[in-house]
Amino acid sequence: MDSPGPPRPTEPRPRRRDRHGRGMRGPVAPPQVPLSATRADTFRDLVQDSVERLERRWPQLAEVDFLVLEVPAPQDDSVPLGSSAPATRERHARVVVYRRPVELRAKSRDERALLVHEVVVEQVADLLGLAPESVDPRYGQD
Repeated sequence: MDSPGPPRPTEPRPRRRDRHGRGMRGPVAPPQVPLSATRADTFRDLVQDSVERLERRWPQLAEVDFLVLEVPAPQDDSVPLGSSAPATRERHARVVVYRRPVELRAKSRDERALLVHEVVVEQVADLLGLAPESVDPRYGQD
């Protein structure tokens, strides 16, 4: 006998193929290949590599906050690539690298890595009150 009311919903079957018979689509690239990393992630990795390189020589940099921001706050006519601020009672010393201005000035990946390292070295030198060459002896030679 038929039961009164709407029919019971059946559980959905797992789809094994799409409507064209080619199978389900997977990710474009697996997560371990560089294609899946965003430009911001790649840039952050460049900054981190540069910081780690400098921390081996200058252990006091462990107390410094290194940040990556997209763009600097509007200023006069110049666009800085980075900035630094000394420590205060409320916060640690800080070095900021601006991603978009650095990316616009570098034409290749290698050039971008070199420019990121130069910006980090210059800002650390400004923070420590030293010349960039004394912070990293290879500054300006690469």
